[in-house]
Amino acid sequence: MASRGLICVSVAVADAVAVQAAVAPVLELVDVVEIRLDCMNDPHLAGCITTLGKPVLATNRPTWEGGQWQGSEQERIDLLCQTLRWGARYVDIELHAAPNLRDQVLNEAAKVGSQVIISNHDFQATPASDHLHHTLEQMMASGADIGKIVVTASGPGDCLRILALQERAMAAGFPLCAFAMGAAGAISRLATLYLGGFMSYAALTPELATAPGQLSVQEVQALLRILERDND
Repeated sequence: MASRGLICVSVAVADAVAVQAAVAPVLELVDVVEIRLDCMNDPHLAGCITTLGKPVLATNRPTWEGGQWQGSEQERIDLLCQTLRWGARYVDIELHAAPNLRDQVLNEAAKVGSQVIISNHDFQATPASDHLHHTLEQMMASGADIGKIVVTASGPGDCLRILALQERAMAAGFPLCAFAMGAAGAISRLATLYLGGFMSYAALTPELATAPGQLSVQEVQALLRILERDND
């Protein structure tokens, strides 16, 4: 198989039982399972994380960055830290979260040997290159194990601009997820996998996408088979 980044399926369901049922049909097709805590009615995942059989990424996205969490910031961070103690391999915390809360997550992850993805999302547009590079530099200085910069594309130039961040990240030895949302950004979700991107995110089905332009696991796998068929 050609060298490429990881495939992460993003799951937004009510509880642990629903997570296991939803992921079962695609589990062998993905490398990582992202569980969206902010979309759950009951986020108690103690048994679920260890029995899924794939590394789990815990994300608890606040409303101020496109998510559904409406509780306090401290409660949000406490839940993220709890998922680390339950066995989550990765946890996502926003670049613009309060530094003391971000540090709390970084410290907890270090205790249990897990990795922190520090993320930034723009749901409106793709910023200029200097802004994107500044965001990347902030992430590299933040203590993140992995960075995630996601923008919204309106044309090919936006896709090229976000994917170009991989050159700086690779030169620094910094794992980075970088791609664009929206219909115009769909190609970047696939291209990033072969351009040094650490990971790209896919939906359980087209109807269950957790972000605009997100391809389904089956769609991603169909494209990967075409690109990698000479290596079978």
